[in-house]
Amino acid sequence: MAVELQIQSTSSSARRLPDFLQGVNLKYVKLGYHYLITHLLTLLLVPLLLAVLLEATRLGPDQILHLCRHLQLNLLSVLLCSALLVFAATAYAISRPRPVFLLDFSCYLPPPHLEVKFQRFMEHSRLSGHFDDRSLDFQRKILSRAGLGEETYLPAALHELPSRACMATARLEAEEVMFGAVDELLQRTGIRPKDIGVLVVNCSLFNPTPSLSAMIINRYKMRGNIKSYNLGGMGCSAGVIAVDLARDILQVERRTYALVVSTENITQNWYSGNQRSMLIPNCLFRMGGAALLLTNRRAKRHRAKYELVHTVRTHKGADDKCYGCVYQEQDGDGKMGVSLSKELMAIAGDALKTNITTLGPLVLPLSEQIIFFVVLVLRKLTKRKNRFKTYIPDFKLAFEHFCIHAGGRAVIDELEKNLQLTERHVEASRMTLHRFGNTSSSSIWYELAYLEAKGRVKRGDRVWQIAFGSGFKCNSAVWRALRSIKPPSHGPWEDCIDKYPVRIPDAVEI
Repeated sequence: MAVELQIQSTSSSARRLPDFLQGVNLKYVKLGYHYLITHLLTLLLVPLLLAVLLEATRLGPDQILHLCRHLQLNLLSVLLCSALLVFAATAYAISRPRPVFLLDFSCYLPPPHLEVKFQRFMEHSRLSGHFDDRSLDFQRKILSRAGLGEETYLPAALHELPSRACMATARLEAEEVMFGAVDELLQRTGIRPKDIGVLVVNCSLFNPTPSLSAMIINRYKMRGNIKSYNLGGMGCSAGVIAVDLARDILQVERRTYALVVSTENITQNWYSGNQRSMLIPNCLFRMGGAALLLTNRRAKRHRAKYELVHTVRTHKGADDKCYGCVYQEQDGDGKMGVSLSKELMAIAGDALKTNITTLGPLVLPLSEQIIFFVVLVLRKLTKRKNRFKTYIPDFKLAFEHFCIHAGGRAVIDELEKNLQLTERHVEASRMTLHRFGNTSSSSIWYELAYLEAKGRVKRGDRVWQIAFGSGFKCNSAVWRALRSIKPPSHGPWEDCIDKYPVRIPDAVEI
């Protein structure tokens, strides 16, 4: 299970673009500069081609005849050059990685009787007898400011008094979530379970024997030579890791499908002690899961929704502070929980910075890269670095949609501020946190489902999924829409999309 991340910069100036960029006039100057750099090659080639055509029209019959004779004399050279070009083009086509397409995905929608109202949450916590008054008050404050709504879900075992948190009920939760998501996905795509050649399942804190991947194979009677993988302990960013692993396998396995299932298990990981650093997950994490079907079959491109463009993974585990900032352990009374370090915020910010630095050159237009490089060089060469403020690239030029892991309100707020995003860009993340809570690695898929339900994803749109996890990790996935996505008739938002977006108060009274 991952935790709420609050990313903070060392100074407020690092969070904002320089003031002069906020002016209306210079805003349009920058926009014009972006278009100029983006279409620079076209602007240079068009006059050149026009000049060549104009010169060709001036050639007389004798000159044209002389040119043809010259080409005949050099026929061998022309053929060799043509063969070389064909060979180079073929070698390039063969060496290119196989494209990976996302046929479809589904998110699990729990039944209404598992909803958790604020008052019921607090009353249940009080009646459980596990928490003292200070811990109850602390949870009330966290819950009131977390940005969650009153329609999030907890597994059935935690609704009972006393709770039945055991291996059997944890398995029931896993089956309900995973099978619910996979059943809907297979129904949507029409793919038979025996056609699936790769299976990747990620769940951070619940890893029974047989594994969760074996549980799915047994349920759907998948083929005996399926490549199955079970990822554990990797936190909220494991969903992107699972996609990256599936992509790598699809580069080797030919003409097959990969099923990726991302979930988290709450039943056995509900903290029942009084250590504050372990109480926050109780207030944020909720029940949920997602399943997605990938393929490397080019013939299925017309049926696919998205193509995977990039995955960028950042791991800070070599540093002891990063490794221990999110740590599962027992408290002084022997009760298991996930402990959060006070340095978590700074560590998350550093991981984000590293990830963006790697992703930027892959996705940002040339205009932004030139500005960033010039400012970087000037800061290196100038003794007084304050003369040139850190330039924050405009990622809105690279992506139309942002799916920021709904780890908590602070995560979304800080990324909105640091990346200079608008309310609309972070709407999917905020509404997912409000409607479903922090569903760990599957949250980015509830967010993409929100965008689809709103009918906002158009052909050619680029989607950036970014997630954080224990270890410490920051991972990104970039998708390109292959067609305009119509709002689906079924999905996690089908019964409530019309009332969203909603206004989320700074704090609610509980």
